[in-house]
Amino acid sequence: MTATDDLLKLTAPVELSAHGVLLRPLELQDEAGLARAAADGQLWELRVTSVPAPGQTQSYIETALRLREQGSRLAFVVIEQTIGQIIGCSSYHDILPEVRRVEIGYTWYAKSWQRTHVNTTCKWLLMRHAFETLQCPVVGWRTDCLNFASQAAIERLGARKDGVIRRNAMRRDGTIRDTVMYSLTRDEWPAVQQRLLERLERGARSEQTC
Repeated sequence: MTATDDLLKLTAPVELSAHGVLLRPLELQDEAGLARAAADGQLWELRVTSVPAPGQTQSYIETALRLREQGSRLAFVVIEQTIGQIIGCSSYHDILPEVRRVEIGYTWYAKSWQRTHVNTTCKWLLMRHAFETLQCPVVGWRTDCLNFASQAAIERLGARKDGVIRRNAMRRDGTIRDTVMYSLTRDEWPAVQQRLLERLERGARSEQTC
């Protein structure tokens, strides 16, 4: 299989779903739904996230679609299926077909859906697809050195910290950030998947007793 074949496979649109959560490729018609999700908590005010500000959602989507065309990013909208509503966004990005590596990022959720089963479900779906369908040997994450909540969440997944790239990217406020890099290998995936499934099962039992 050539690098071109690998790239086409890694960026092929796909829908992933479980536990009432659907990941569907982001499209232009998602502008209104994505804007509503971002407005739940005014998430654009956080300088360590990639959430589109009011009036910038179309540009946000167009950029994601251009990167998909170039083969470096595959963005998904996150849909809560019981209400049929867009509640966030996540992506495969920095796709390297030569080594079959993807990263998971550009992730954010409406405030009402933070600290629920949604993030665990999305991460499980994206990692399972990457490791088991796309046959990636490694999946990566990167986050702002000041985004301590993101770092803690990535570490709870079981990913290993690879290091810090200093003065690596621009924040939305114009300051320059250090980027913390993490990764998880396919050999490590079975144990991580087991923990994620147990976490989802505990969440389901908790909902049944409420």
